[in-house]
Amino acid sequence: MGSIRQVAGFILAGGESSRMGREKALLEIGGEPLIVRTVRLVESVASGATVVGESAAIRALGLRPLADDWPGAGPLGAIATALRVAKAPWSLVVACDLPYLTKEWLEHLSAHAVASEANADAVLAMNTRGAEPLSAVYHKRGEPAIRAALERGTRKVTDGLASLRIEVIEPAEWKRFDSEGYLFKNMNSPEDYEEARARLG
Repeated sequence: MGSIRQVAGFILAGGESSRMGREKALLEIGGEPLIVRTVRLVESVASGATVVGESAAIRALGLRPLADDWPGAGPLGAIATALRVAKAPWSLVVACDLPYLTKEWLEHLSAHAVASEANADAVLAMNTRGAEPLSAVYHKRGEPAIRAALERGTRKVTDGLASLRIEVIEPAEWKRFDSEGYLFKNMNSPEDYEEARARLG
């Protein structure tokens, strides 16, 4: 329980969903909107769950999304927004379009960050395609560096984290939570959605 109090939860839902053709956060899996499913998951491992990204449709679900300080700046701006409002030292940040995330992985990720002996500013998994910054934990002390990167015009998330002290979770560690290789697979297209419905619904 101690680690939960040290980690605030945030779900990023500000994307345009252009490839999907409709708002990804509202797509249903198992009869439940993905954003509601993700909020419930994050709430189970963190001290609350705040949706970042204004949306009337999400508000209609009874959620209270937080307006992004950097509209149009992508996930990096949303991460900076989350860190600004966070009441806990650490913030668990996940994208709303990662339907295969599990409680076990997020618990492990959060506990890893809280127990960090390297005074890391961020803890994230390293995949074969590169870092996974949208299923990661960030310390509040990293906010000034991220905001400075945004003010310089940086938009790519990994570029915006370049000056942070990052602790990496290697595949040998996180694959214990993902034997099939789906943990970080997001839903970008209708085909991805149908696959997620088939596997999870």
